[in-house]
Amino acid sequence: MPNTTTVLPNSLLGICITSSIFASQAGKLSAILSIPILSTSPPCAEKENFVLLLDEQGLALQPTGKKAPGAIRVDFAQGANAHRRQFGGGKGQLIAKAVGLKSAYRPQIIDATAGLGQDAFVLAALGCGITLLERSPVIFHLLADGLERAKLVIDSDLQGIVERMQLFQQHGADYLEQLESPVDVIYLDPMFPERKSKAEVNKSMKALHSLVGADNDAGVLLKKALEKAIYRVVVKRPRKAPALHEQHVELSLPAPSLVLEGKSTRYDIYTFKKMP
Repeated sequence: MPNTTTVLPNSLLGICITSSIFASQAGKLSAILSIPILSTSPPCAEKENFVLLLDEQGLALQPTGKKAPGAIRVDFAQGANAHRRQFGGGKGQLIAKAVGLKSAYRPQIIDATAGLGQDAFVLAALGCGITLLERSPVIFHLLADGLERAKLVIDSDLQGIVERMQLFQQHGADYLEQLESPVDVIYLDPMFPERKSKAEVNKSMKALHSLVGADNDAGVLLKKALEKAIYRVVVKRPRKAPALHEQHVELSLPAPSLVLEGKSTRYDIYTFKKMP
């Protein structure tokens, strides 16, 4: 099995704060991640570098450099997450169909590659209980900060959603290896491979990819997931990307039972038995 230990990249320079009122929080985060507190503003550095930024809006990952994209942060109360919650299409969304939301039954789901939590938030908004696993310490803390800020918003619906989301910092394969009882559905969204075309990529996601890197052990994670799911395993992929069983032939993984395709995204689905 590949090494599942996550090491912070050298491109993460440290933590910046916009006010001394964030000094205590920055100190705790500095001790946890073993990175320095820099100054009150992000330094001007090469574009492949990053800092963690603490300001009035919470914790953010800030790429540095003159042409760097804006700060990357998790916000469940506003922005894209809030819009998708209100206007995303409910059970008609492709992700809802992929995990099998057809009846009143709401499965318990493990999202073994949580990332910034967008898909987990959608599924929790549809009533599912979600265990989120994130191995990157940086992404974990961004996500944890977003969840904590969402709990402070006076919105009973939003608070009900985030209460259905439990976050752990752990590699998905390690968590599944230790899992004693199988779970209804396991959802995998390995870091998309970098595009080879000249098409413009979302700058924030490109920055995130350069920090975290690709999930080269996604095949191992899928193998573990297939052993621990009761009803299905769902793998999210770019629409034209090869399936994991094609990328990891050495693991003798099966082909998916069915495939759902959207405009840019595809769901490779492994089904085992009918959901209640």
